[in-house]
Amino acid sequence: MSTEADVMVIGAGVAGLSAAAALGQAGLAVIVLEARERIGGRIFTLRDPKCHVPVELGAEFIHGRPPEILNLLKSRQVYIQEMEGDNWCSLDGHLSACDFFSDVNQILKKMDDRKPDESFLDFLDDCCPQSANTRQRRAREWARRYVSGFNAADPALVGVHWLVKGMRAEEKIEGDRAFRAQDGYASLIDIFRRQLDDSGIPVHTNAVVERVQWHPGHAALTVWGPSGASTVSARRVLITVPLGVLQARSDEKGAICFQPDLPEAKKDAIRNVIMGKVIRVTLRFRERFWKDIPHTASSKGKASKTMAKMSFLFSPDDWFPTWWSFLPSESPFLVGWAPFHSAERLSGRSEPFVVEQSIRTLNRVSGVTLQKLSALLENAYFHDWQNDPFSRGAYSYGKVGAKEAQEALASPVENTLFFAGEATDVGGHNGTVHGAIASGRRAATEIVHAAQAR
Repeated sequence: MSTEADVMVIGAGVAGLSAAAALGQAGLAVIVLEARERIGGRIFTLRDPKCHVPVELGAEFIHGRPPEILNLLKSRQVYIQEMEGDNWCSLDGHLSACDFFSDVNQILKKMDDRKPDESFLDFLDDCCPQSANTRQRRAREWARRYVSGFNAADPALVGVHWLVKGMRAEEKIEGDRAFRAQDGYASLIDIFRRQLDDSGIPVHTNAVVERVQWHPGHAALTVWGPSGASTVSARRVLITVPLGVLQARSDEKGAICFQPDLPEAKKDAIRNVIMGKVIRVTLRFRERFWKDIPHTASSKGKASKTMAKMSFLFSPDDWFPTWWSFLPSESPFLVGWAPFHSAERLSGRSEPFVVEQSIRTLNRVSGVTLQKLSALLENAYFHDWQNDPFSRGAYSYGKVGAKEAQEALASPVENTLFFAGEATDVGGHNGTVHGAIASGRRAATEIVHAAQAR
């Protein structure tokens, strides 16, 4: 491993990769250090050996039409598909087309960042108190579940100001639409890898940064690798590790010790952004059994509408409240999504336990027997991001009063320590791949300006 560079980049997720590519193109000597044995960070794409389709263990969807992603994919002629289909709900043992979206949108539009910040749960109590009206009561509950599920957030902690900023950012890029790249997010990682190769930028995997000793204009990093500890140095360091790693205690695996410590303003920002929790499981079945549900005849004797075009399935289940298919592909996969409290119940449990709970959930929400589901199940894919020491969670959200925390988290320290990652995005795209890419490019620009100013 080279021991000296202009910039050391800690972390080879898309924030680190995009920043390193930009820095290399600017002519700086860059080294990327990645603790895992692979690059990509919270993008982790596998390929199913039977159906030959990408299976994502981390990020899956392209939310809307963000240029940070689409321009890269277009440059390599990577085909993307929009997810289309029907949204279904399972309530009280009955399956039906979902009709709550307009009611939920009306609630979300009432959020106002001109008022003092408050948690989403407090906002709900103010704007939409518990009602005897069934439709209003269900709309309130679906709104709470939407914020919890989409943002992986605790509704009692996530701030309304932060949510409004994110909603405005989504509207600008048609964020209500969802796309997938033909070969999954692996296509994006491959593009970044080629850019680094073109600039001669080395990426060292299995390189765990334990300590950053720094003073203005210089930093020495203690790095543990397969052959033991080594020291590398650079004029500047870009830290792109997930927020959960920055929040880790000094005695926990993956934690980075800064000597001297980070400024109080930076530590406050780290505390005021929260790492959301999600468990997801991807199940491959022998066939798309849901295409025949519901299979009972209607009262007029005509066949009921089936779930053959089901894209999403929502329910109030305590374990996996959200499911989706691989549409428009007709591959026999379902993805179960367990956010917040559901994730807390599943994190740290064995893969067989998680898969069993997912099958039991499908039994409850679909009515298909456990025996049939177990017989149809062929394979399962799962990764516990909460217990991964190099992520320690899914993605970030801002709590009450922390509207400016992303700016503080992104701010450089003495033009020596720089920060990127989805948690540092200042454009309202926290928790997204395009937000992470944008943050990496922003940090790269800051570093280039600092290098030119010396």
